[in-house]
Amino acid sequence: MKKFTFLTLAVFALMSLTSCEAIGTIFKAGMWWAFFLVGAVIALIIFLFTRGKK
Repeated sequence: MKKFTFLTLAVFALMSLTSCEAIGTIFKAGMWWAFFLVGAVIALIIFLFTRGKK
């Protein structure tokens, strides 16, 4: 019974570590996507303000 519990715990740990790595990768990609969107919005606002003054 102890072996079964240890095996179950080991399998659970391996699965959770893999999912944490996947979630970390998704958050890294999301962070760069957010930087891109913020930069695009700032550029659009600057473009609209400079265009409106002409």
